[in-house]
Amino acid sequence: MIICPVCEHQQAQGTECEVCGKKLFTTAPVAVPVTRLAELEQTQLAGGRAPVQTAAIPDLELTAQQAVREVAVQPVPELDTGRSAAAGNVMVAPVQDMDTGRAMSDGLKTAAPTGPVVCRYCRNVQDIGNVCDRCGMRLPKARMARPEASASSGPPQAGERTSCPKCHTPGYAGRACVTCSTMIPAAE
Repeated sequence: MIICPVCEHQQAQGTECEVCGKKLFTTAPVAVPVTRLAELEQTQLAGGRAPVQTAAIPDLELTAQQAVREVAVQPVPELDTGRSAAAGNVMVAPVQDMDTGRAMSDGLKTAAPTGPVVCRYCRNVQDIGNVCDRCGMRLPKARMARPEASASSGPPQAGERTSCPKCHTPGYAGRACVTCSTMIPAAE
């Protein structure tokens, strides 16, 4: 069985995960010895690119265009050239009620979103991580606040499911992250 490193889906065969589409492995081309058959006819002519004498076919119609002779340009009086007459002197007055500035700052900034994030593909609600636990697709880039319970406790036991400290991909403590190869710490 092949196990996907992103979504942990098990499948019997294939080079891509059937659930999330991650490439599972790449195969290198296999070197196969090639032997030439004695009775095989060679298709390459001896001499290579030798010049060949050709003659023009007398009934062949030539499609090449003849050179265009110079023609005098004639003006067309009813043609609209798209230009308008001069506008003349136009009085320009500013609009009295128009606000051209920015609003005064009140000193408060909008806080970044915190809390769980919803996967836009499968609608899974998840507290931590950059990759969805259900479908394996990347979650929105907004950084979410870490839950207080996991931040206050120590490192998880070896083999316990947790997230990578670098990229927040779900993984197991004591093993390397499947996304960035960072070692996930475990309690000793």
